[in-house]
Amino acid sequence: MAGAFQRREILHVPDERVADWIRQDQIDILVDLSGHTSGERLRVFARKPAPVQVTALGYPGTTGLTAMDWRLTDEWTDPPGKHDRFYAEKLYRLSPSAWCYDPPTDAPAVAERPGDAPIVFGSFNNHAKISATTLDLWAAILRENPSSRLLMKSGGLMEPLVVRETRRIFERLGIDPERLDLRGNTDKRQAHLQMYSEVDIALDTYPYNGTTTICEALWMGVPVVSLVGSDHLSRVGLSLLSNVGLGELAVASQEKYIRAALDLAGDRSGLAKLRSTLRQRMRASPLMDATGYARRVERAYRTMWHAWCDGVVATPVAIAAPRPQ
Repeated sequence: MAGAFQRREILHVPDERVADWIRQDQIDILVDLSGHTSGERLRVFARKPAPVQVTALGYPGTTGLTAMDWRLTDEWTDPPGKHDRFYAEKLYRLSPSAWCYDPPTDAPAVAERPGDAPIVFGSFNNHAKISATTLDLWAAILRENPSSRLLMKSGGLMEPLVVRETRRIFERLGIDPERLDLRGNTDKRQAHLQMYSEVDIALDTYPYNGTTTICEALWMGVPVVSLVGSDHLSRVGLSLLSNVGLGELAVASQEKYIRAALDLAGDRSGLAKLRSTLRQRMRASPLMDATGYARRVERAYRTMWHAWCDGVVATPVAIAAPRPQ
């Protein structure tokens, strides 16, 4: 049996061999953290090399594999009885949160914002998450607060064509392109986080909410407004904000999203107070209770293992012959 901390490098190893190693090591619970993202190894899981297989964190939806037994989630993103039918996996809801945030040790200190400067809204989300609905909402907010600006930062904005198209879209929506500050990625995370010193209010994307971006904004003292939808990927903001006591900033309609952003912008003293207390609020929240989170995950794995031992979870399924490697 493999040692408790044995590491195997599987990057260039064929799926069948990886599955054989897992069987040889007698792994009881095999955990996927990628889902359908780059570098995933779902064909290993499809071979059912472990009695209990779990997917978590890396992908906001089902793997679609009958060989994947469980998915870790929470009650905010996947309300009981409402989303279960959309998953091939059984849902295990961690309470109160499916996430735990560990901020960089070299994160800059929270910087004060000038109280008399124009409000700066910001989004550091992946550009692929910025839908037409999101752009319409941001433009509406900018129209209602004509002195405000929007700072957008993403890898996509390193492409001149994307920058030109973004400016063109906002101009078509009635926003002077000069009110936009469009920036590409930075080399260092510290420089990335430092940019939040220029932002008063972060605007989440819809229907695909941010996750790390929400946590980073809050850690840097910047409140986030998020629009809540009916799917897991559009309810992550609700989960994160609720767990830091800011659930009122996760709203259920486009009108409320616009109003929440404008209300924050109109309350300079409230913004200043949030900016000075958000880091402390996060430290005291479930999102940074690493020990509690670890214990909840441990209980989840124990529950899953007992379920398998009791025959509750289906036994391994027959898998078709693997493709040639």
